[in-house]
Amino acid sequence: MNYPHLTPKAAATFQPSELSKVVILVNADLKHSGKLISASPVTERMIRAFEKAILADFPEIEINIVTPAMVRYHNFPQEDGILVCPLTIDLPERLPFDQHQLFQACRDIDARRAWVLENTTHKTGGHSFLGDHWLPIIYNPQGSLCGAVIGEGVMPNSYHQPTNLGKEEQKALSQLGFQLLESIAASPGVYLMQFGYSSNKEILFDRLWPFPAAPAIASLVPQQTDLFACHWRCLIHQPVTDIVNASGLVSS
Repeated sequence: MNYPHLTPKAAATFQPSELSKVVILVNADLKHSGKLISASPVTERMIRAFEKAILADFPEIEINIVTPAMVRYHNFPQEDGILVCPLTIDLPERLPFDQHQLFQACRDIDARRAWVLENTTHKTGGHSFLGDHWLPIIYNPQGSLCGAVIGEGVMPNSYHQPTNLGKEEQKALSQLGFQLLESIAASPGVYLMQFGYSSNKEILFDRLWPFPAAPAIASLVPQQTDLFACHWRCLIHQPVTDIVNASGLVSS
């Protein structure tokens, strides 16, 4: 659903022409040398997809993969021209990153659920509740869109898109998603709103992810909009219209 009247808060960053290095922060294991040795298959797919999107726009750019442990225990470079792109909610305090407060707001699950209960007509699940659906929100200065809902398969870490929903249900989810983004003064990027259903099919809000989390790998197939490519374009404040597949988005 298109919400052209919504303007994401611009991140305090540089112009793409000034970009010299991209640092992708992920959860993974390390060698003693500090090199990445082990990440989950899903995390590896996320990294590859995001690297592909970056290199499509900047073929010669330097890309570094780091982990929270590397930032906590080693000096993190703070030169000009570095764009930090977390693909994890686990942000070390030492990380020089403008959106720390935004990520912390999303990490505070109880606060987000309390906001939904106080400010919307939707309900939330209990402390042990885990939603098994995700609404992608492409929050872009040139116009924001909601993608088709992602569902979870029977096997662990298996996801599929689209999950067919009724028009009114999709509209209600989209409205909730944009309300949440406005409430945390969101900056451009791709967000995933995680939710589930009660026994009588009511929508239950779970949490908000400020990046294309693991379920976004469902978008890495033909006829879907690549959410990692969209996230990259949003981060550098560029349009996503040339990489959006209309069949994978909900139209108003």
